[in-house]
Amino acid sequence: MPAPSASPPRPWRALVARLPATRWRRAVLARRVIAGALVVTAVVLALRPAADPGVPVVVAVHDLPAGTTLAAADVAVRSWPQGLVPGGVAAAPSDVTGRVLAGPARAGEPLTDLRLVGPALAVVATGRADAVSVPVRLADPGVAGLLTPGSLVDVVTPGATADEAVVLASAAAVTAVLPAENGPVAGAAKGRLVLVALPPAQATRLAAASLTQQVAITLRPSTG
Repeated sequence: MPAPSASPPRPWRALVARLPATRWRRAVLARRVIAGALVVTAVVLALRPAADPGVPVVVAVHDLPAGTTLAAADVAVRSWPQGLVPGGVAAAPSDVTGRVLAGPARAGEPLTDLRLVGPALAVVATGRADAVSVPVRLADPGVAGLLTPGSLVDVVTPGATADEAVVLASAAAVTAVLPAENGPVAGAAKGRLVLVALPPAQATRLAAASLTQQVAITLRPSTG
């Protein structure tokens, strides 16, 4: 009697035999995917620019008119991205307290040296490194309303005759038009105080003459 032949392997047995190998391959693949993701993450973090810590900048805390003498309550320090900080900006309230605004400033606006009455503004207005600012109180207060920072004017005083005028300063650059109450002498002339930038020689002559004489301004035509 012939011996019974071995029965062929059933499909489910082959599948069971392959399970350990399949799971191992999947585990290896998963570990490789995770390792690759970690490498990519590390590269991205290494190439990403460092977070900008910010730079302290002094800004106006509310709208301020031209001629304002800045007080501690008018300004605050804010952190600005380094790449957006304007040149000449103040970094501490003490840098601007007591200074006079040459023009109006909006709330949140950084306060730079060119927004304040001072040497830097005179230099930029004239293009001369030795320029200085001179205060002029106008005989006619209405003329001040025609002036804006950047206007070019001649400063004159009456001459020996009624139809003669003496030019005290030529092509002076207006840097600020201040409110009348900001005049240096209480109860003095009612004209508005105007700051003009000039070379030193003209500035000295104008400053000396304005102590004893009434002065007026004539507007020069715009060069723009």
